Amino acid sequence: MDVLRPPLINIKGRIYRRNIVKEEHYEETEEEEDLTYTGPPGDELEDEACDAHVIEQTNKGFRCAIDVPSALYKYIIGKKGETRKRLEFDTKTSISIPKQGVEGQIVITGPHRASVSSAVTRIEVLTESFRKKQPFTHFLSFPLNDPEIQEGFLRFKEEVLKQCSQDHGVEESIFQNPAKLHLTIGTLVLLNDVEVKKASEHLRECENIIRDLTEGKPLPLEVTGIEYMNDDPAMVDVLYAKVNVKDNSDRLQVIADRLVEHFVSAGLMVREWDRVKLHGTAMNTLFRRDSTVEDTGGPRRQTPNEREAFDARNILKRFGAHHFGAFQLNTILLSTRYSSDCTGYYASAGSITFS
Repeated sequence: MDVLRPPLINIKGRIYRRNIVKEEHYEETEEEEDLTYTGPPGDELEDEACDAHVIEQTNKGFRCAIDVPSALYKYIIGKKGETRKRLEFDTKTSISIPKQGVEGQIVITGPHRASVSSAVTRIEVLTESFRKKQPFTHFLSFPLNDPEIQEGFLRFKEEVLKQCSQDHGVEESIFQNPAKLHLTIGTLVLLNDVEVKKASEHLRECENIIRDLTEGKPLPLEVTGIEYMNDDPAMVDVLYAKVNVKDNSDRLQVIADRLVEHFVSAGLMVREWDRVKLHGTAMNTLFRRDSTVEDTGGPRRQTPNEREAFDARNILKRFGAHHFGAFQLNTILLSTRYSSDCTGYYASAGSITFS
């Protein structure tokens, strides 16, 4: 990090500087973040916008209770309680945190409304910063596990292994599980049941908008052809199946973009691209390394050096126009990562339909 140009975080119109201090935290090495207000001098404790939280006046001063998932408590406490002590000292407040693993509210009390508001804002900055470092837990998906598509995928897998298994890196373990074929719309970090319920409710809020786009009918899709995204077809990590609406409209893309826009506005999703990149994973070298890994099209968390690419030139030449099948898409799911339901697809934490 450039110490002269540290990263900044904008929370409710106020800019905070993120200073990284290397320390040994918790059970492994973590980076404690010194989140320093960079506004006008002397303005740190002025009354701040706290629209999302109610600051109550009590006979001892002021109090505010905020919801924070228990998985993030340790980042507010810090090594030997140092982070909490610093927050309390800087804001002249007292911060009460539930026991680790117990879901509840963090309660901030202090003699002045502005000091409580400042502590709330700094805790929000801290938790938001560490939330971004958590692996995603759920994702919005268009399921592609229709029986016809699964059959077409198994034919593709069988023929590729028969004709291209001699090519570098091509082997059975890197193929997607046919029961889990899907398009990822966007990934989410949901750290407790409250957040899962909130995400499910937001998905339901989108149902009427989606039905307007589909005219209240299932969307006829065709899965034909394969593609890759890097420059060298001889060194490929992921091979995708192409998915299109039968009438060649962009309705599937529009639906995905609208959903991401809604979830980003709700603070439940981070926008990765201007438009959602819709692609159904057919082969992925991550599967080679760990059979429990399920690709969801989210941001890659492994470095390129950890993956053994495969030579896809023959596959692209021989199966570039492979027809996996066609089906009627009628569902959008809030899917749980690393899970399976009775069909073999990801367990659902919420859903909406087109009709």
